[in-house]
Amino acid sequence: MNRRAAASSPTTIAILLIALLVVFCIHQITFSSIWSSLSSIDSTTTVQGKQFEEENHIKDQPSSSPPPTTQISGSSSSSSHSQPIKCDYSHYLYDICFLNGSTVVNPTISTLFLTKTDPTESILPAHQFKLRPYPRKWENFTMSRIKELTMITTTIQRDYTQCDVYHNAPALVFSTGGYTGNIFHDFNEGFIPLFITIKSVFSDRDPVFVIDQYHDWWHSKYAEIIRQFSPYPIIDLNNETRTHCFTSATVGLISNGFMTIDPKLLPHSETWLDFRAFLGNAYLYTNHDYRRSSLLKPRLILVSRSGDVGRVIKNQADVVQVAEKIGFEVVLFQPTKYTSMSNAYGLINSSHAMLGVHGAALTHLLFLRPGSVFIQVVPIGTEWLAETCFGKPAKDIGVGYMEYKIKVQESSLLEKYGRDHLVSKGQDALWKLKFDEFKNIYLKSQDVILDLDRIGKYLRKAYKKANRFMVKEG
Repeated sequence: MNRRAAASSPTTIAILLIALLVVFCIHQITFSSIWSSLSSIDSTTTVQGKQFEEENHIKDQPSSSPPPTTQISGSSSSSSHSQPIKCDYSHYLYDICFLNGSTVVNPTISTLFLTKTDPTESILPAHQFKLRPYPRKWENFTMSRIKELTMITTTIQRDYTQCDVYHNAPALVFSTGGYTGNIFHDFNEGFIPLFITIKSVFSDRDPVFVIDQYHDWWHSKYAEIIRQFSPYPIIDLNNETRTHCFTSATVGLISNGFMTIDPKLLPHSETWLDFRAFLGNAYLYTNHDYRRSSLLKPRLILVSRSGDVGRVIKNQADVVQVAEKIGFEVVLFQPTKYTSMSNAYGLINSSHAMLGVHGAALTHLLFLRPGSVFIQVVPIGTEWLAETCFGKPAKDIGVGYMEYKIKVQESSLLEKYGRDHLVSKGQDALWKLKFDEFKNIYLKSQDVILDLDRIGKYLRKAYKKANRFMVKEG
């Protein structure tokens, strides 16, 4: 037995060694395959996954204090062979992608192709990215109505990547869907992000606008502003069938926050004053009938609301009378969707003061000249919105800002709910309401009856400032 065991031991050892060798080889092959697969995953895709995790974490934060926006700077002519398409999904308000090279836009399939044109270039790695180009990404319902665009790198020329129209310029692709049509949103999600994006990305060349959900009325209404951004005809992504080729492309718009231009985040530190100067240049050569007041009185624009829309000054005629007694020339301004922006600019730019209740029409304050005066009537419950949407921008463009917070007795909510109801006390009730409830109570159902003695004190202070401004600036 011992002899038999001794004789078989070399055979056993040999079998064990062969088995170990086979296991080792299989392990090496498997590890090599896994490593090869991992290596084939582009680093951008890995980063993208990380950024989606960060985005989901960010969405858990209160919407009233969005995270800081990181600076994006560069040039439309910049390129990176290691990252032919570079996307940033890390921001709370927007996503943005850069296609750093020859780009074909195929409107029929809502796709942008980054193509290889130089035969000496190495084969482009295959990547695919998707993005909805509207800077309100935190609002799921709105974003679900914005078309998703696809960006793909490709080396092989196909029919759908052939160039029908060539542009020796970069493309800027964005959407005018969402809340476009409301002047506040036309600026907050439109022209302000456009200004920031062009100053950040297109410092050396004018881009061609490629717009999804484009509207003819939008171009007609804002023609002067649009021409100031870009001299090129707009490409309507929804109604175009030809493929268009560009030197590069940027998809999406950069937002610094609600009605915010943060100079720390722009390459050349542009401010609200630069944006105000931009608007002035846009309307510089339009004919304005409104110059100096014929009565040599400071002109007060009273932004008027009427009907069952909420935030109406119920005793407006009395307020006008008080303002006129103080010395103002009062002009009622009640804009509609048909109001000429050029005429509105001419009227407001030549005036010296503005008064209005918090609402979208107060976006026209951006047409006031630095040094003029703006009084915002702030209904109960709208304090944060009033400061964020209009108070801060007014101060940032150099306008003398006065905030008139109404008292409970000046709100129509008093009659409906009573003085002791939480709704009438504003802030204490806000945190218990969903936004639709807040909107229906504080924005749509609340009107104001201004205390004439109290508003008179504000108007007298405004008159002194406006009169000094008129004497100095005309």
